[in-house]
Amino acid sequence: MADIDILVSEVGPRDGLQSIDAIMPLDAKKAWITAEAAAGVREIEVGSFVPAKLLPQLADTAEVVAHARTIPGLTVAVLVPNARGAAAAIAAGAHKITLPLSVSETHSLRNLRRTHVQVLEEAAAIGAMIAALPVAERPHFEGSLSTAFGCTLEGAIPDSQIARLAEGLMAAGCNEVGLSDTTGYADPAAVKRMIALIRGTVGDAALTGIHLHNTRGLGLANALAALDCGLTTLDSSLGGLGGCPFAPGASGNIVTEDLVFMLEAMGLRTGINIDALIAVRSILAETLVGEPLYGFIPDAGLPLGFSPAARHKEVA
Repeated sequence: MADIDILVSEVGPRDGLQSIDAIMPLDAKKAWITAEAAAGVREIEVGSFVPAKLLPQLADTAEVVAHARTIPGLTVAVLVPNARGAAAAIAAGAHKITLPLSVSETHSLRNLRRTHVQVLEEAAAIGAMIAALPVAERPHFEGSLSTAFGCTLEGAIPDSQIARLAEGLMAAGCNEVGLSDTTGYADPAAVKRMIALIRGTVGDAALTGIHLHNTRGLGLANALAALDCGLTTLDSSLGGLGGCPFAPGASGNIVTEDLVFMLEAMGLRTGINIDALIAVRSILAETLVGEPLYGFIPDAGLPLGFSPAARHKEVA
């Protein structure tokens, strides 16, 4: 990781696909992940271990993980709703496991059908499960603070509640917490304030990443605010696919192509070839016919004379 400055974590195969009705064939998922990794993407959230009856789009996650693990240098990430899902993720060989804990209890009940206390109990069970593994076999365990910037069902969430839940996740055995703007309510000032709140509660090292949506057009502005605060991992989705099916109006992850362009234009190395990344969109267009794909860079193209950040470093 020393040769990159910012880790762009692709979440489209999970967050993107769970939000649309179409079911992408397994071979297409494998081709998507293989092509993105070849373009230089280092971490991909390839699916979620949830009951197939709830999200049939992700029913083949174990098979997708098995394929993704064959790709050298790729961190294979998954989302799990509970300890049972975590056990399946561990058995499949996922490198990173994320458990979402919505700071809005109403959303938590809608999304996971569990209260805050119950989710923290699941987190503790997962933490114990991971701790029982040999050190070399332990997946990285992240607790994601969902709806951290506000909830379409509850509105604003008190800071004290968010801080308490962040502490609870770390006490349960998480390696880190992540911030998630599930509903697209964040603005740059709110991003900076929330990062300060969480880091002041659990420490700087326990918060390195953020998951942003572009629901109200502030996705990249919020990403820049997170960078200004020192965060080094940014989630995004190819073509802007995604949202949360259990949060009304929660559409649109930030577009991976546009995010990579912004970072590289700023001189921050992502290790990703933008032209190769844009080419991956053809896999989505061919297998998700009629599904809109977003992004300015794929339409406008790169500026004349544009060079990637790695070249800037070499020249310097």
